[in-house]
Amino acid sequence: MAEKRSTPKIEVRTATTKDVSDLIALSAKVFKDEAPYTRGMIMGQLSAFPEGQFVVVYEDEIVGYAATMILPEAKVMKQHSWAEVTGGGYAAMHDRKGDWLYGIEVCVDPDKRRLRIGKRLYDARRRLCQDLELKGIAFGGRLPGYKRNAKKYGTAEAYLEAVRKNELTDPVASFHLKAGFEPEFLLKNYYPIDVASGGNGVLMIWRNPYYDPEHSKQPVNRSNPDIVRIVTVQMQARKIAAPQEFYDAVEYFVEVAAEYEADFVVFPELFTLMLLSCEAEELKPEAAISRLTEHTPDFVERMTAMAIRRNINIIGGSHATRTEDGEIQNVGYAFLRDGSVHAREKIHPTPNERQYWHIQGGDPIDVIETDCGPVGIMICYDSEFPEIARRLCDQGARILFVPFNTDTRHGYLRVRYCCQARAIENQCYVVTSGMTGNLANVDNLDIEYAQSGIFTPCDFPFARDGIAAEASENVEMVAVADLNLSTLMWARYEGSVRNFRDRRLDLYRTRWSDGG
Repeated sequence: MAEKRSTPKIEVRTATTKDVSDLIALSAKVFKDEAPYTRGMIMGQLSAFPEGQFVVVYEDEIVGYAATMILPEAKVMKQHSWAEVTGGGYAAMHDRKGDWLYGIEVCVDPDKRRLRIGKRLYDARRRLCQDLELKGIAFGGRLPGYKRNAKKYGTAEAYLEAVRKNELTDPVASFHLKAGFEPEFLLKNYYPIDVASGGNGVLMIWRNPYYDPEHSKQPVNRSNPDIVRIVTVQMQARKIAAPQEFYDAVEYFVEVAAEYEADFVVFPELFTLMLLSCEAEELKPEAAISRLTEHTPDFVERMTAMAIRRNINIIGGSHATRTEDGEIQNVGYAFLRDGSVHAREKIHPTPNERQYWHIQGGDPIDVIETDCGPVGIMICYDSEFPEIARRLCDQGARILFVPFNTDTRHGYLRVRYCCQARAIENQCYVVTSGMTGNLANVDNLDIEYAQSGIFTPCDFPFARDGIAAEASENVEMVAVADLNLSTLMWARYEGSVRNFRDRRLDLYRTRWSDGG
C-alpha cells in the first residue's frame, strides 16, 4: 500500500498581494463597528515587511491574519498610540534596524475560533522573532472588559492589575497573559475609538529567551524551535457502550496534551480495538478485525478534527485498515495539526497477528514531514528489526514513535530493550506508547502489559539512564518530556561515541528493494 496522504486543511504562511481582497473582507467581518482595512494599508504592510505578515488558511479560506513590523526599543518602551506607532496602519514606521517585533493587528474569523487560530499566529511571530534574533515581541493589547468594570475598579491601572492577578477575566488581556505575554505598562489613549477599553491599551511583551541573558535560565518551552514537547499516553482498555465513549476518552488525553502545549501526543497500537467492546456479542478474531476496519473512515475524520481543533500533532497509535488491495493491515496514522493525514503500515506482523487476524505486512518505510522535522513510525514488533529505524534515521528522522500492544512483561521488555537499542545506535529519540488492562469481550485481547517511555541516547547531555520520561507500570497516565533536537545533533557529531556516523559503510550497508 502506497503512502496515504491528504493535503493540509489548515496552513500558516506569509501573506501575498493575492490575499488582499480576502484580508479586507476578513477585517470587515471582525471589526463590525469600525472601518475595515483598506487595500492601501495592507499593501503598505506587505511592502514594508513582507516576511512579517502571516495568514492562516483553513480549507482554502483565509481565517486569520497577523500584521507585524520591527521597531527600535526607544519607540516601543515609551507612551505611544496605535496610529502613531503603526503609521496609521500602513506599517510606515517599520525599521529594519530595530530590535523588537511589534504587532500591528491580529484578526481571527469569529466563526472559526475553535481552531486556535490566534495561537498559531502568535507562534508564527515567535518563530520569526527568534529567526531575526530580536529582543522580543511587543504590541498594544485591548482591555475590552474595562468599561463595564470601571465603577468597581476606578482606574484602568487598577483594572489591569486585577486581571494580572487573575481576580477577573478580560476577553483579550487574559488570553495574552495565558499565551505568555507580560503587561509592561498602560498605554493612555492608545486607540481612542475603542470605547470598551476606554481608549486604553496595555503594552504586552514577550522576551526572546535566546537574546536577553537575564532570561537564559528560564525553563525551556515550545518557543524554542529546537525543543519538541512529547506527551505519550498509556491508555487503559475499557469497555464502552458506544463509539462516542471511546472518542471522548481519546479527546480527553488530546486536550491534556494541548494544555501542556505539546507538539505531539502519542497513542498505543490497536487502541481502537476498544470499539469492538460495544458489539452485541463477542466476535471471533477474523470477523472482529474485519468489523474494526469498518470504523476507519469515522476514525480518520474524528482524529483529524481533534488535531486541527487542539493544534497538536497526533500519532494515532495504529488501527486495522483494509487497504486498496483488499488486505487487512495494521496501520499507524499521523494526524498533523495542519489537517494532513499520513498512514504507515506495520512491516512485520507478529505470528499472533498473522494467525488470528490474518494481518498482512506492509511495504513502504518512509519518514513523515512535520512542522518539527521528519519523524518515523515503527509499530511494536517493527522496533525489533534495526534496519527499519536505520532507514528512517537515514531519511532524517530524529524522533521515532513506537505504538505497542503487548500482553506479558516478556513481550513488553522485548519492545523496550529494542527501542533503547535503536535510540543508542541511531542517536535519536524513541517514544513508546502502550495499552494496559483487559477487554474480556474482545477475543485475542485478554490482557495487556505496558510501561510507556521516552528514550534518549546515552551520553553526557541526556538523562543518566537514557530515559527522558517513563510511565508507571500498568497505570493509565501520561508521560511528558521536552526533547532537544540540537543536543541530539551535538551527540551525533561531538558525542563520546558517534554510532550513527561511525558506521563502516565501506564494509557493510543495507540495500532496500526500492534502491535505498
